[in-house]
Amino acid sequence: MFIIAQLLGIFVSYQYQPQVTQYVNETTGEVIKITSYDLPYGLDPPEDITPAVSVTSIIIALIIAVILMFTLMRFKAEIILKVWFTVVVILGIAIALNAFIIGIPNSALIALIIAMPFGIIKIFQRNIYIHNITELLIYPGIASVFIPILNLWAILILLVLISLWDMYAVWHTGVMQKMARYQIEKLRIFSGFFVPYIGKKERELVKKYKEMKSKGKSKKEKKIKVNVAILGGGDVVFPIILAGVVLSSMGLIPALLIALGATVALALLFYFGQKGKAYPAMPFITAGCLIALGIAWLI
Repeated sequence: MFIIAQLLGIFVSYQYQPQVTQYVNETTGEVIKITSYDLPYGLDPPEDITPAVSVTSIIIALIIAVILMFTLMRFKAEIILKVWFTVVVILGIAIALNAFIIGIPNSALIALIIAMPFGIIKIFQRNIYIHNITELLIYPGIASVFIPILNLWAILILLVLISLWDMYAVWHTGVMQKMARYQIEKLRIFSGFFVPYIGKKERELVKKYKEMKSKGKSKKEKKIKVNVAILGGGDVVFPIILAGVVLSSMGLIPALLIALGATVALALLFYFGQKGKAYPAMPFITAGCLIALGIAWLI
């Protein structure tokens, strides 16, 4: 699912690639360039914003979001949190869907109408199919808003800072684990992917149960406990942002290499990581992205 989200992110960011048109002012003779991004819902970036300002703004926004999240958790404001999540989910899905139907009259409105029931079901009802489908669309949609306001160096700095925060928040304070547990146990939702760990023992139990059921020896459903790895939404969206920026500046092949590098790094973390132990995914994903970027520069 991670690699699918990355590839969808590249497609969505390609659809929202900036279009530059220019005309000559007949009075002054000045050549004026106008850049349009076709992002729906008035989300086109400000004209004069710089990458440095963008990085600062994103960091401040993340700090405010974390503080607000813990404040609402402290006061057990589950309804407010669910409404907040619903708005973000619907917006992310709608932006991604619009990329598939862009060019059709009222595409943004159509995408929003389609996104709304999916977002509401995702947040207020538990449905694994809706959860997985929407997760694949949310992060490409969210990433497409940030890609136009960043350049390559800005997103690399942001990735390093986010990786440092992830290590501190997971290994030293446990902030990430607290937020994840609260979402799952109290809100009954989670912004991210659930990756099951099915070991040799679990596979043998499943095989044995299937054999017994096929022979008619067992008619009752049997529950088998499976360890689950949790991958947060930030771990998915930041490599998409990098891939989108690379797509704009270096082309499709380097962007695909970024997606591959992030996926390989995450796969290695899952393979070598100890079961039941929390790991910050961003440092490993960032390392994979940097290696992939180095390879892209070499070729």
